[in-house]
Amino acid sequence: MTVMEQRGAYRPTPPPAWQPRTDPAPLLPDAEPYRVLGTETAAKADPELLRTLYAQLVRGRRYNAQATALTKQGRLAVYPSSTGQEACEVAAALALEERDWLFPSYRDTLAAVARGVDPVEALTLLRGDWHTGYDPYEHRVAPLCTPLATQLPHAVGLAHAARLKGDDVVALAMVGDGGTSEGDFHEALNFAAVWQAPVVFLVQNNGFAISVPLAKQTAAPTLAHKAVGYGVPGRLVDGNDAAAVHEVLTDAVRRARAGGGPTLVEAVTYRVDAHTNADDATRYRTDDEVETWRAHDPIRLLERELTDRGLLDEAAIQAARDDAETMAADLRARMNADAELDPMDLFAHVYAEPTPQLREQQAQLRAELAAGQEGAHR
Repeated sequence: MTVMEQRGAYRPTPPPAWQPRTDPAPLLPDAEPYRVLGTETAAKADPELLRTLYAQLVRGRRYNAQATALTKQGRLAVYPSSTGQEACEVAAALALEERDWLFPSYRDTLAAVARGVDPVEALTLLRGDWHTGYDPYEHRVAPLCTPLATQLPHAVGLAHAARLKGDDVVALAMVGDGGTSEGDFHEALNFAAVWQAPVVFLVQNNGFAISVPLAKQTAAPTLAHKAVGYGVPGRLVDGNDAAAVHEVLTDAVRRARAGGGPTLVEAVTYRVDAHTNADDATRYRTDDEVETWRAHDPIRLLERELTDRGLLDEAAIQAARDDAETMAADLRARMNADAELDPMDLFAHVYAEPTPQLREQQAQLRAELAAGQEGAHR
């Protein structure tokens, strides 16, 4: 007999709070990623939506190519390309209402641009010129987040606060497969589920966390299965099927807005380019693997669907490409102009009320700049 039993404190029957409170079956994702393109469901999709998705994908592919070129020219310090993942990026932006919030990671500049952020401003952080580069409140896009998964608790906090205030707002938080290995991912999912916060989590499973394949990160059947442990529904979708990603995210946003709580969506996609311009992807994957995924390219899939249904002709295809080239030319011209930077901007927008230490540093820098100007005029 244990000490606890001797003292009469032992209870062989768990209290009711220990018992399962939710049937896990409805939370489980489909066995295979959900698809629309190339299926009977595609005939029900809104043609205008499909054409809009296509134009945004073409524009997004050109944006990725131009931003990558800017890194080679020294105009960007780093660029994490989302080439091959454009369907996730565009669908995430278009699934939200104007009043909603998008919480992107460092790879989601395209989602920010598709949401309305100026292409140059979306790249300013990666250029090293500004804390964020754009006003988060203007388009309701949180700052690009370079630490893995730390944007997820922020999204939950905003969504929970909005509900407490009675605001009809949903937050959509984007994260890569590598981010699901971070503690912030667990904390965000747990808080969101307990609070039933109106937030949607989109995991872009592109196969690698830098050079680490998914199989070395998790033993879960899919990342969408992780949702069940939090009492959250998990959805598994083909991340290269723009129509499918948009439908799943739209449903999840609608559910969150109606008070149904959070949803975890795993979009299975592929990072065609290297992790960043500083990465050598040939060290951990083969060219054959990349070419296999190019055959499942999101632009090619949607273009085939639209042309087969007579919803897209050569003139419309060329118009989309011309629009993308116009955007790229404007981006190139504006990024090639040297930025006029004020060192005192280092202290702007850090805190609503500057701390004593920040004011001290600000005064010190101002004095050093003044001394330098005096020396230059002697």
